[in-house]
Amino acid sequence: MRAIALLTSGGDSPGMNPAVRSITRAALNQGIKVFGINRGYSGLIIGDITELHSSDVTNIVQRGGTILKSDRCEAFKDPVVRNQAAEILREHGIDGLIVIGGDGSLSGAHLLTQETGIPVIGLPGTIDNDVYGTDDTIGFDTAVNTALEAIDKIRDTAISHERIFLVEVMGRNSGHIASQVGIACGAEMIVVPEYEFNLESLCFSLATQRARGEGSSGIIIVAEGPRPGLTSRLATQLEEHGEKPGVCILGHIQRGGRPTGHDRVLASCLGAAAVNYMLAGFSDMMIGMVNNEIVATNLQDIIEKKKVLNPQLVELAQLLHK
Repeated sequence: MRAIALLTSGGDSPGMNPAVRSITRAALNQGIKVFGINRGYSGLIIGDITELHSSDVTNIVQRGGTILKSDRCEAFKDPVVRNQAAEILREHGIDGLIVIGGDGSLSGAHLLTQETGIPVIGLPGTIDNDVYGTDDTIGFDTAVNTALEAIDKIRDTAISHERIFLVEVMGRNSGHIASQVGIACGAEMIVVPEYEFNLESLCFSLATQRARGEGSSGIIIVAEGPRPGLTSRLATQLEEHGEKPGVCILGHIQRGGRPTGHDRVLASCLGAAAVNYMLAGFSDMMIGMVNNEIVATNLQDIIEKKKVLNPQLVELAQLLHK
């Protein structure tokens, strides 16, 4: 290989910049040219491609977001557009592509290589930690710690007013952020898409605690779920049971901010490994971390298999709040 390109796609996640730095310098140190594609697949299909040098990735490890920008590209779902993208890569003399993003972005990478033969390697870049084939995704640890910092401040008001707060974290289809945050902040309950929520049980528990004079963290963690407005609907139902809950939606603050040391190291390790796998002739794979070991998983498996939420985390949260 003489040249590779990289892009960041889908929702941004803290740690993408350390991954960009790692890929760029790992390739350059092996005599490979590196090109950055701006705004993900949207930039690829219009040829918004710039050669990267070592100086271009200096002092970016501490920055949130992605210097390459990101986008969700509906047009890339069209096989005709994917073939045009492959031709653009060839015109620039690019022999392989590394894609940093979530399952949707990795699905696009899989289709691109299957249909056009362009070698691709994927990295799991998403705060949701819902990608099969890796224990951790780039940005997950930072998102958890960002949410915790906010919740610790919300708790001060919850305790001062002896009031319940529903705190919504990201997770349309998975409760990985909610479960980790819920345990770490000592939440009364965690609401996740994977498990049914028992409102009656929660209200009974709160009433019992008050009758016994027991303390309460005052915090319920809610994963946003597939339908917008879940947290507000739960607040309304709690009001009908005599509670006066506050609602705080953390939203996109979970995506931003400086990546934690964990995410910086994870992204750096996976980025360098992606270059090595590509130069060794591998393609159509995602590089992840399982049991502290770097592993490669076929992108077809990433698309077809679902990462399961550890039920012990939810059980532990329920146990510890009593």
